[in-house]
Amino acid sequence: MGQSNQARADVTRCSPAGDTGNRRFYSGRVKLTVDGELWYWRGPAPFHFVTVPDDEAAALESVSGMVTYGWGMIPVAAQIGDTEWTTSLFPKDGGYIVPVKDAVRKAEGIEVGDAVSVRLVIDV
Repeated sequence: MGQSNQARADVTRCSPAGDTGNRRFYSGRVKLTVDGELWYWRGPAPFHFVTVPDDEAAALESVSGMVTYGWGMIPVAAQIGDTEWTTSLFPKDGGYIVPVKDAVRKAEGIEVGDAVSVRLVIDV
């Protein structure tokens, strides 16, 4: 599937505003930049993705319980080049993948196998 990639993270989390039991509430954003290769999945609903590397996936996992709307999906604002969109990270094999819409690919002129830098912002 060509999913190898590297990432750099600027994970910014604010200090806990409060602690009720085991759950901490953070105010702020998690910001992450993932550099990776665009790959294609030919399943029943074909789509293009970039894989979030393990270290960054662990950072996302630490806030996922506060932001997921079910099935482990994490809503994000994403950006490649000048193109911004909203999407949700999909859980896959203990990590996450970023779906890249066709409109984004076309606007940025990227194809399968191209190296891309995806900026992600998660409101926590």
